[in-house]
Amino acid sequence: MAPRGLSAEEKRVKLLEIFHESLKELEKLGPKLKGIVSQSVKEVLQSLVDDGLVQSDKVGSSNFFWSFPSQRGSILRNRLDIAKDAKKNHENQVAELRAALDRERVSRPESVPRTRALQKVAEARQQITALEKELETYGVCDPVKVEEKKRAITLAHEAAVRWTDNYSILFAYFTRQNGVDGQEIRRFLDIGEDYEDIY
Repeated sequence: MAPRGLSAEEKRVKLLEIFHESLKELEKLGPKLKGIVSQSVKEVLQSLVDDGLVQSDKVGSSNFFWSFPSQRGSILRNRLDIAKDAKKNHENQVAELRAALDRERVSRPESVPRTRALQKVAEARQQITALEKELETYGVCDPVKVEEKKRAITLAHEAAVRWTDNYSILFAYFTRQNGVDGQEIRRFLDIGEDYEDIY
């Protein structure tokens, strides 16, 4: 009798064993030989295909699945080879960078003028940081922000002109089409007498 209550990993291992023994109908063999519930065979099989442990191909209207016991080993060997190549490349890059660093240290020996120059550079960087912080405090008057606000105002004005033009066109069309007095429409829409087109 088949064992009940297999975990997902146990189901995967047992279904994979079927491929290594025979290639019969999986949905019949899964429950009979390995104790996998037939409703979960397709789901487990798809997870094996997704992980590359089982290959699949559609021929006509049938789906064929296959797996070789040595396939997983070859996949792992390929991954290992790729990782070794990457490691070798990284080690070469590290060696090149160390050599370049050593060359630069030799070409730039520590001296009093060099130390002073490096100190000046550090001070200049600190001063730049302090000035940037001060500039942030004056952010309202920042020329870049002022220019952005001018552009935003221009865009808002253009949008307002476009909408008032649309209102005027629609208002004129509606009054002509329906023969209604303009003052009556303005009262109905709560548009005050102070309304005027923006130019």
